[in-house]
Amino acid sequence: MTETRTIEKLLRQQAALANFGSFAFGETILQNILTEAARICAQSLSVPYAKICRYRATQNDLLVVAGCGWHADVVGYVVSPADESSTQGRAFVTGKPVILKDLSKNDSFTLPPFYAEHGVVATADVLIKGKGEPWGVLEIDSETARDFDQHDVDFLTGFANVVAEAVATVERTAVLRAAIEQMESLIAEKDQLLTERQALLTEKDVLAEELQHRVRNNLQLVFGMLNRQIDLSESADKEGMRAIARRVMSLAKIYDHLLGNGLSRTIDFDRYLRSLCESLRDFQEARTFEVKLSCEGESESLLLDLDSVTALGIVVAEIISNSYLHAFPGRAGTIHVSLKRSPTGAILTIGDDGVGFVEPPTSKRHGLGLVRRLIEQIGGAVGVVSDRGTKWTLAFPTTAEGPVTVSI
Repeated sequence: MTETRTIEKLLRQQAALANFGSFAFGETILQNILTEAARICAQSLSVPYAKICRYRATQNDLLVVAGCGWHADVVGYVVSPADESSTQGRAFVTGKPVILKDLSKNDSFTLPPFYAEHGVVATADVLIKGKGEPWGVLEIDSETARDFDQHDVDFLTGFANVVAEAVATVERTAVLRAAIEQMESLIAEKDQLLTERQALLTEKDVLAEELQHRVRNNLQLVFGMLNRQIDLSESADKEGMRAIARRVMSLAKIYDHLLGNGLSRTIDFDRYLRSLCESLRDFQEARTFEVKLSCEGESESLLLDLDSVTALGIVVAEIISNSYLHAFPGRAGTIHVSLKRSPTGAILTIGDDGVGFVEPPTSKRHGLGLVRRLIEQIGGAVGVVSDRGTKWTLAFPTTAEGPVTVSI
């Protein structure tokens, strides 16, 4: 009979975890996610209280940011030190679950007064890991002495992991929304800038109109793609959203350099490449093991037309991001980008010292299909070698003289 009750309890907990996951990844307001997490935890473990504490690095403490069952002066007000003097602090510092079966027998922790005010007798805390640094702590509290078993701890730990991923998703969505707002601002600024400069650049009327349509269409296309991805964020994979964001970044960088060149038909690709690499380095998610990205270019300007820079910017973003994602599983590494002139134009190499990959015939993995299509569009050629690491060689003309060849 006891075994049957245990199985029923586990099934209920699994269902609760699945339902919360569906809710969390469809909700965009973080406070709603945290409050629902506390409610479901308390309900699933048959306790009156649950709370979520968020770590604040500046104060080095844990603030109660959401909860279930507490008086009005707890959530948003109560803090605990992020050290081993409190149950929450010990779980946060050590990363291990902390369980007190009976607080009356406690001689290890300094307990805040609100525990006694609520009649709390037993408590259990688990870490909310987050990406990189720990995010906070999930805690449940009982009014009676209770021996939380391993099933309870496993449920809480799994629940905390889902909370951590939901928090990360909300934060990434906020970044994308901020990017959209910035794009809207850029479009408005561009229209205003073109209007003001029209009187001063009468000799460049045709060029100004061409660039106006070209930049406007590119930005609005990506703006629409981002909007659709955010609308579908409940089911769309996260890497798909990040891929679109990378293309937004490369196009935005082109727009920045166009503004600096006074509506020129060409862009200094060397300066653009260095700037793009810096942005890609900052764009990557936090890693346990560091991946270093370096960029080496020409001492003199390498001017390319807008179409070539657009294609090459997307290619560079795809290759570097693939290296970050796939080349260094569980270890550190380096990615090196080099741009040099050649007799027929220029050669761009992107190499890493990662695990490499085997390219099946007609493969589209690792961005191969997209890379080749874009380079072919600008009359260039692609070579890739993956042995001890991976090395991409991209040869392209610096004028409209036609395709080039590349030697591997």
